[in-house]
Formats: sequence, C-alpha cells, structure tokens
Amino acid sequence: MDDKKLFIIEDDASILYGLESQFTADDYEVETSEGDEELEEILKRLKEFSPQYLILDLILPKLDGFEIIKKMKEDEELSEVQIYIFTDISDEDSRQRSLELGADYIFFKEEFDTFEFAEKVKKIIRNQDKKERRGEDDGQEEGMEID
Repeated sequence: MDDKKLFIIEDDASILYGLESQFTADDYEVETSEGDEELEEILKRLKEFSPQYLILDLILPKLDGFEIIKKMKEDEELSEVQIYIFTDISDEDSRQRSLELGADYIFFKEEFDTFEFAEKVKKIIRNQDKKERRGEDDGQEEGMEID
C-alpha cells in the first residue's frame, strides 16, 4: 500500500507534532487533532481523510478516547482503521477496555518516547504490508499488545 494515511489525536502538542514529523518524514500523509473538537466533528474529519491508521490518546480535552474507538468500530466507513493507543493511562482496566472496544495496539507513554513509539508503529505497519504482499493472513490476534 503506497499511500499511507495516518490520523493522530493527541492533546500534548510536543508529542503530536513530534509524531507528525516522524511519520511525514517516512512518507505518511498525516492529519492531526489536539482532541479539542466535538466527537461528531472528529468522526467527520476521520471519514473525510479516510486513514488506514489512527494514533489515539485516551485522555483529551473534550473527547473520551474510549468513545472514539467505540464510535469508529460501529461505523462502516471507519471500522477497518487500525487504532494504536498511546496514552498515560496504564492501569489494567483501561488497557482491557481499549482492546475490548477494538483498539489494535496499546502503548504507554511512560514506557516509550515519541521516537521509539513511532518506530514501533512503522515497524508493525511494514510487517503487515510485507505479509499482505506475500498474500498471507497476518495471523494477528485482535487487540495484540507489542512490547
């Protein structure tokens, strides 16, 4: 897949723009939000941009990250977007809830800096692309967590 589109929803500007520059440097088309819109607005932007991937913080000024996951998975146009959670919340309940709602991966900010996190996401995507090109099922468990 040559046109790699990524949407990032993150309220910490330094993380948001750090991630944006990391992915644009690797030829991703990136759209961003600081999470200060209403839910309907962010869903509308996601549909218009039509990304393959979403990086999502769970704690946002106006939005609930869990609600974004839930609404995306219920929406036919957005249900296939891969969701990578990058959050400060590291309790087991939040992790479990994210995965149950349909997030594909969850990473904790305390364990990764922005650069390491971006590199991990790009590696996961590259590995998936290779398997798709070889025509393999990726065999990935839903909600798999990568350390």
